[in-house]
Amino acid sequence: MEDQIFFIHPTAIVEPGATIENGVEIWHFSHVMQAAKIGKDCVLGQNVFIGEGVIVGSRVKIQNNVSIYKGVTLEDDVFIGPSAVFTNVINPRSFINRKSEFKNTIIRKGATIGANATILCGIEVGAYAMVGAGTVVVKSVLPFEMIVGNPARQLGWVSRNGYKLKFDDSGKAFCQEEDGFYRLKNGLVEVENQQDPDVPMPSNSV
Repeated sequence: MEDQIFFIHPTAIVEPGATIENGVEIWHFSHVMQAAKIGKDCVLGQNVFIGEGVIVGSRVKIQNNVSIYKGVTLEDDVFIGPSAVFTNVINPRSFINRKSEFKNTIIRKGATIGANATILCGIEVGAYAMVGAGTVVVKSVLPFEMIVGNPARQLGWVSRNGYKLKFDDSGKAFCQEEDGFYRLKNGLVEVENQQDPDVPMPSNSV
C-alpha cells in the first residue's frame, strides 16, 4: 500500500494483506479483513465490516452499519444503503460449522441496495437494479429491475441514472436525463441502439 493515496480513520482497522486502492475513504470503527480488495474511490462509512476475501469494485459507496461477508462481491459503482444486511449461509446454526457451504452473492455494476434491505445468499442483483429500502430479496433481480417489499416484488424498471422507466405500447421508454431510449423485450430491459458491456444477462448459477 506504499505510495498510494487513501484515507483510513484512526479508529478503523485494515488487516495486513488487504488491498486498498487510491482514493478510498474508510471511516470510524470500520474493519477490513485480510485478502479483501477495495477498488478505487470507494467510501466505507462508519462501522462497516468487509470480510476476508471480499471483492469491492471501484467507486462503491457503502453506508454506515453494513457488513459484507465472505462470498459477497460488489461490482463497480454499487451503492449499499445504511444497515443493509447480507448473508452467506442459507440455513445457519450456531452449533454447526457451515463455512464450506457459503453461497456466493453478486451485486452487479451500478445497482442500488436501499437502507435496511436484506439480501439472502446465493442471489445475483442485476446491473443498475434498484432494491427499495427495507426490501427482503429472496431471489435474483434482473438488470434495471426495481423491487420493493417483503418478500420483494417488482415495482417497475429504472434507467442507469435511477429514474423510473415508462414503456409505451411498443415496449420503448425514454430517459430524459440520459437522452436515450430503453426497450423492454421478452421480460428484459435493454439499452437501445448500443451495446452495454456493463449489463450482463442474469446468471443461471444463482
